[in-house]
Amino acid sequence: MTMKTILRVAGTLIGIAFIFFAILLIAMSIFNSPVYAWRILRYGESDIADVRIFPERIIENGETYSFIERGDEGTPYEVEYLYQGELRKDVLEELLKRTGTRAFLILKDDRLIYETYLESSRKEVNTSFSTAKSFSSALIGAAIADGKIGSVNDPVIQYVPEIAGRGLDPLTVRDLLLMNSGIRYLHGREIPFYMAPFSDDALTYYPPDLRKVALSVEASGAPIGEAFRYNNYHMLLEGLIIERVTGMPVAEYLQEKIWKPMGAEFPASWSLDSEKSGFEKMESGINARAIDYARFGLIFLHNGYWNGVQILPESWVAESTQPLRPDPRTWETMAEVLDYGGYYKYHWWGINNADGTYDFHSHGKYDQVIYVAPRKNVVIVRLGNRLDENVTWSLVLHNIVDQMP
Repeated sequence: MTMKTILRVAGTLIGIAFIFFAILLIAMSIFNSPVYAWRILRYGESDIADVRIFPERIIENGETYSFIERGDEGTPYEVEYLYQGELRKDVLEELLKRTGTRAFLILKDDRLIYETYLESSRKEVNTSFSTAKSFSSALIGAAIADGKIGSVNDPVIQYVPEIAGRGLDPLTVRDLLLMNSGIRYLHGREIPFYMAPFSDDALTYYPPDLRKVALSVEASGAPIGEAFRYNNYHMLLEGLIIERVTGMPVAEYLQEKIWKPMGAEFPASWSLDSEKSGFEKMESGINARAIDYARFGLIFLHNGYWNGVQILPESWVAESTQPLRPDPRTWETMAEVLDYGGYYKYHWWGINNADGTYDFHSHGKYDQVIYVAPRKNVVIVRLGNRLDENVTWSLVLHNIVDQMP
């Protein structure tokens, strides 16, 4: 092949790539908006640094914060966990270094017995990803306690009437919390990679008007309540409900009902879809420090009570974290958790223990975890900057708790 031919072929390929890129850009702009297209092409896969690319609403802490005493109890040196049926052993510190861990905290009996940061510090902000869902669940509970939402059995169209007449009229707030709404949702991994910009994962993350996205939901045709399907549209609808019934931005409601009462050490923020829209990125956008994520875990460890205040009703903490028994649903996504006694309840993941107790945890992309184990009076926070598919962090943390007195 001559150099002239090579250059001709290369030019043709570059031209095809340019045309494809232009078509993709136009299609994404039509599909949603030019801002959406720009964000997809500029930033691609979501990342822990995304806190820098979205505007944010500040969540102020109080004038004083609850002091967490340090302890000297021992921390397990080695951990064991199952991965694809294989028992693995690791030295804890080596595992943390190898897996992109940024922060790792263990609290036992309300004492901070282990705190380490890798390429980070206590003051470093960490984005929550889907751990934000557990905060949204807590705010639904707070709104019910305030009398602003009747109950989880209220139909969603009572608060979001715009979606009536689409086959979703029987949909309840509880269906949103349990991830069994029957709302159409395609994950990026379920479609060809070149179609990822048009997945519902992308469409609930990058658009500059997420309220508009929330109001576009459609029924999939599957019966409501019969199948578990992880679905980020639920969070957008919950955000609409919270701001409509409280008359305030979701971040402000979090500030008043949880962040200040729990005695957060630092302010936090909640990323917004855009300055113009000003709607919280409900599925992923809380930005806070590890020590304050731990305080949030302590609220649930103590049945809604912390810092001298009953922050959430004890009944809500129990209802939102205990296993769903029985659970007759088909699991269309993430069914692997069932293999180790896992479950999902009101935006908390859980593990059934052999003695009838249960641990529960929030879980976000790149394994942002707030792990709560009432059986040992333990809260663990693990925050990371990448995904290690060889490690199931819920099982690692479960094993750490198993070894503690």
